[in-house]
Amino acid sequence: MTDTAEQTAERLQISSAVPEGYRKVINLDGYVGHVVEEPLGNLIKLRASQINGCTYCVDMHSVDLTDSGYPLRKVFAVSAWRESPWFSHRERTALELTEAVTLIHQGGVSDELYAQAVTEFGEQGFADFILAIGTINIWNRIAIPTHMRPPAL
Repeated sequence: MTDTAEQTAERLQISSAVPEGYRKVINLDGYVGHVVEEPLGNLIKLRASQINGCTYCVDMHSVDLTDSGYPLRKVFAVSAWRESPWFSHRERTALELTEAVTLIHQGGVSDELYAQAVTEFGEQGFADFILAIGTINIWNRIAIPTHMRPPAL
């Protein structure tokens, strides 16, 4: 068994090892950042990161939400959004879609959720949401195996 410090030390920096590939992910992230409205973009990022267990991204997107004026209690409630009375129908649709895509192995996006999301966001909006959810899942899959850590408290 390795020492805890060794387990948490950052590993390879993907941006240095494969800069062209990393730039492509940055470009995709830039696209979805411009087309997905806030706070929904950061809600998507936070919820997917919670599901995937990405400390770096959970920290980043929680801070982004609170820095933009999103209520702190709602940030805390994202992991229990289904039970919370504070989320709008639009936020609930985005969060449900995020869970369905992130947990794709559990059945994916049902016909009912697809219809609800297209009604709420339109076809282009739905497509942009799928790209946004896919992008944060890519970031999680970069951050977790490389042991990216958030800044110190």
